[in-house]
Amino acid sequence: MKIGITGSLSSGKTSVAKILSKNKNILFSADKIVGNLYSDNKFKKKIKKKLNVKKSNIKDEIKLKLLKKEISLKELGSIIHPFVRKKMREFHRKNKKNKIIFFEIPLLIESKLMKFFDFIILVVAPKKKRLERYLKSGGKKEMFHLLDKNQLPAQKKVKHCDFLIVNNKSKNILKKKVHDIIDHV
Repeated sequence: MKIGITGSLSSGKTSVAKILSKNKNILFSADKIVGNLYSDNKFKKKIKKKLNVKKSNIKDEIKLKLLKKEISLKELGSIIHPFVRKKMREFHRKNKKNKIIFFEIPLLIESKLMKFFDFIILVVAPKKKRLERYLKSGGKKEMFHLLDKNQLPAQKKVKHCDFLIVNNKSKNILKKKVHDIIDHV
């Protein structure tokens, strides 16, 4: 069974994924893959060429170019998403013998990957709370707003999802909500 976990920026997807995967179920994290890409030489070469990135700290230069509108998230996505999808397919092939596999994918709905999953969990939280979390994790307000407006609003995502988790309380309440979903699957 393939279960997708999605939601807006800083909604709590990773927390939900960690709670689910503690039961020794297998977890694919698109964010983790993207983070690892920046140390992949093939990826670095491609991104430097396509986006005219010159510095050795590619991640910081890309963020700056995004904020200055020198590149768009769509351009960046056209380079990143094929790498992530390839890793997702490899991960699935390697782990398909497992009873349950979890996939944490922020842009699952935007990327139209719904048919790949047996169930989709949408994690939502109020924008103010998400911004707070993003800033607390070291993010910048301008980047939050740029990334957030690139995602579909939760109201549009919910119709593609099987379960909804509103993550606006404590971790203990979040754990209870996640376990309630596990009981239904």
